[in-house]
Amino acid sequence: MTSPSYSDHFSIHNLPYGIASSPSHPTPQCATRLHNTVIFLSDLQSAGLFSSIPSLPENIFSNTTLNPFAALPRSTQTQVRHVLQSILQTSSTSSLPESSTADITTVTMHLPVSIPSFTDYSASLPHNQHAGQIILNHPAPPPAFFHFPIGYAGRASTISVSGTPVTRPSGHFYDRTDPSFPQTKKVIFGPCRALDYELELGIIIGNPLPRGQGLKAQDAEEHIFGLVVLNDWSARDIQGLEMIPLGPLNGKNFATTISPWIVTLDALQPFKTPGPEPRVSLPAHLQDPGEFNYDISVVTELEAGSGGSSTVLGRGNAKDLFWSIRQMCAHLASTGCDLRTGDILGTGTVSGEEEGSYGCLLEVTEGGKKRVKLEGGDGEERGYLVDGDVVRLTAWAGEGVGFGECVGQILTARD
Repeated sequence: MTSPSYSDHFSIHNLPYGIASSPSHPTPQCATRLHNTVIFLSDLQSAGLFSSIPSLPENIFSNTTLNPFAALPRSTQTQVRHVLQSILQTSSTSSLPESSTADITTVTMHLPVSIPSFTDYSASLPHNQHAGQIILNHPAPPPAFFHFPIGYAGRASTISVSGTPVTRPSGHFYDRTDPSFPQTKKVIFGPCRALDYELELGIIIGNPLPRGQGLKAQDAEEHIFGLVVLNDWSARDIQGLEMIPLGPLNGKNFATTISPWIVTLDALQPFKTPGPEPRVSLPAHLQDPGEFNYDISVVTELEAGSGGSSTVLGRGNAKDLFWSIRQMCAHLASTGCDLRTGDILGTGTVSGEEEGSYGCLLEVTEGGKKRVKLEGGDGEERGYLVDGDVVRLTAWAGEGVGFGECVGQILTARD
């Protein structure tokens, strides 16, 4: 899978956090990135560059996950960011310890956090309307949609970092090739025939919230470490059979992919934008007036196999989400549920109202009824994903602040 460098996504205005290893740093550890240079933060701490931050524990950047750093108060994380910007603004990377840097091409990225749990929301009104029209022949969103962000508990153990292949899942579904369908709905078990992607943002929980405490949306940013791009791969045929009456399980739990670099809320602050107005009166903990959404452009591309021509399938924007990332955190905590460091909350598919702004093939192809032509001149079309397809999701806020890529290739189902 040939990937662009995304150098312009990682300016001094970004400085995201990830877990990286390299020939000179064989053990995965905490890092940041400036353009195409990866900077190992433990080397900087050993050199005393963070000595002005007494609240920063010793050797915290030597950990193999970002959880210990993410759990710190946001004020400490902001101080680290300011120190990095101060150093890099004056001398770029030339004044850093020689051993602390590596070119991105020599680095392996790892899952950035240890993930206790995964909750996936469905916060886009257009996505819910389009899915309702396609599946139920009616565009009305679910009855609860305007009252609170709707979601379900996902499977944290199958979340992988960008670049990890995705094996086509097998499961139960209706055999739609049976001549008697839909009069006779024969259930079979086999490789998924309607494999889809879902372009989302992922919220990474930082400073934990104890169980039973509750949370107001307006206070939630103290508990958000940052955002990633998230692909919640979906087996639409398996999902369609199992969702009545309890919701998705095997249609979703086989794989989720996240981008390797966590972009902080400090970096995203300039891109805040007002979200949609509530349609009903909200309880106090969900009230979130003002600029609570983010102007983040998102793009989906598909390659027919490694090195194939790339076809843009959708361009959307996270500012269209009906519910804010803060409201999602507050809703989850409203029952007394805790928020643990490393938890991931998916926003649900980011889709716009117009054709060309959809975030999944369910919408692009109207449930597989339409075919989308791929670039390259060979006439290939898609209803859903085929083995060998490469899906690449990217996101860009602007002014040197982007997310890089979230990419995965589909492998043949296990025998």
